[in-house]
Amino acid sequence: MQQYEIVIVLTPLLSVEAAAEGIAKYSKLLTDNGAEIVQEDNWGLRKLAYPIQKKTTGYYHLTEFKAPGELINKLEIELRRDERVLRFLTIALDKHAVAYNDKKRSGAFNKKSPKAEEAAN
Repeated sequence: MQQYEIVIVLTPLLSVEAAAEGIAKYSKLLTDNGAEIVQEDNWGLRKLAYPIQKKTTGYYHLTEFKAPGELINKLEIELRRDERVLRFLTIALDKHAVAYNDKKRSGAFNKKSPKAEEAAN
């Protein structure tokens, strides 16, 4: 199974509960069709780089998962049909991106170097 990452931007007109419900719908779709969710990260309400459908903000959600390739097409069709979704982007991760995400999750990038600690003191 290939590892993927998807970012979904939902309309800002939704309540926090409705946005969470929309994301849960797609997480359930993934798991029901044999995908394994590696990580989910809710970025919350953020400003868009440019207006989409006259909206300047949106609810961002990132999901990293392992799934068979046939599932991606099914997922994207469901996302296109949903009026709550402003944009989405699905990326197939290569071995370097998977290694980077593993390091990021383990906190390897949050550690300060000895030089940075000395400069802070």
